[in-house]
Amino acid sequence: MFNLFRENTKIAIDSIRSQMLRTTLTVFIIGLGIFALVGILAAVAVLESTITGNFASMGTNTFSISRYDFSNQIRHNNGETKVNPVISYPQAKEFQEKYNYPTATTSLSFTAASGAEVKHEAEKTDPEITIVGADEYFLPNSGLETTQGRNFNNFDISNNNYVCIVGSDFTKGLLKDVNPIDKIISVRGARFKVIGVLKEKGSTFGNRQDLRLIIPIQVARSLFTAPNIDYEIKVMIGNHDMLGSAVDEAIITMRRVRKLNPVEDNNFGMERSDELLKQLLSETETLNIAAWVIGIITVFGSSIALMNIMLVSVTERTREIGVRKSLGAKKTTVAMQFFTETLVISIIGGFVGIVLGVLVGGVGASLIFQVAFPMPWMAIIAALITVITVTIVSGLYPAIKAASLDPVEALRYE
Repeated sequence: MFNLFRENTKIAIDSIRSQMLRTTLTVFIIGLGIFALVGILAAVAVLESTITGNFASMGTNTFSISRYDFSNQIRHNNGETKVNPVISYPQAKEFQEKYNYPTATTSLSFTAASGAEVKHEAEKTDPEITIVGADEYFLPNSGLETTQGRNFNNFDISNNNYVCIVGSDFTKGLLKDVNPIDKIISVRGARFKVIGVLKEKGSTFGNRQDLRLIIPIQVARSLFTAPNIDYEIKVMIGNHDMLGSAVDEAIITMRRVRKLNPVEDNNFGMERSDELLKQLLSETETLNIAAWVIGIITVFGSSIALMNIMLVSVTERTREIGVRKSLGAKKTTVAMQFFTETLVISIIGGFVGIVLGVLVGGVGASLIFQVAFPMPWMAIIAALITVITVTIVSGLYPAIKAASLDPVEALRYE
């Protein structure tokens, strides 16, 4: 059986070489469909890895309170946009003092500047640094870690020490080739001592998270004064099972801080990390469905193209089939010869499509999102299933037609 398969494979390759242009076009059609299928599934795998990685580091037992609920778009009522008031510092501080849920830690933060310039000795950065004012709970509540140095402590915050924590990109630029800890950098003339370096987070949806400079919140408020500064509140609960009741308690507390009466809607946003993760992952399902639709179209289109080339091949080699059958070749032997040829073409097309799909869809997406590339095994399995389906659908009929030819009539064919 193995020898027969090897011989059929050799005959198939010789046949492919004799019809190189036609076979190349067929391989291109199959490869293009597989490429689209694998590329989209690989890109979705990278996207899901990015999302789950970012939220997993934060944990599923956190929630945040901000001006708007970004998990749902701002509602439009009668053509008018609902504008919520900013969360001011007195309101954020009042919430922190009144919210006493067990095992909860509450952090306050705000974006002080988004295009700042930072200096170290004679060097300076481009004006692209994001300055964040935060307290000692901001890092753990945001899923951030330090690879060097330490986080703020209560002494730093209560005494308004001029210390800072820098993103990982600082060690590639402004503080390159030096130990960043205890180095002095300046922002708007204020000098800060570096006490920590954040673990690399990469870029998410165009947001370069490693270009952040975090300073104590009161120091940031004194250096970056602006009207209507919007503060964000992040809360971490020690037990995920208590998250639901903790969120309910936080809503009640924030409504009291905002002085809302019972019939008024919330004028602030509440986002749970676990619900936001589920919502983002559900969005990727649309891409998965699109990929499978492309897969179905691939099977249909590739099957037609491959069946056509095999039927033409059967017609062109009718006399050859007659010679083989007159010399004693069985129907199954002739059928396997043409089915093997179909399989070889499908495998070549599938291989080309898988390689291109992984390179373009996977590696390309990972470069955009700057995350580790997870091998899209599901995409590869889907491509292999598609190749097998195309082979069966396209190869059976031509193979059966070739095996059913009458040897006498086949020999008379011109």
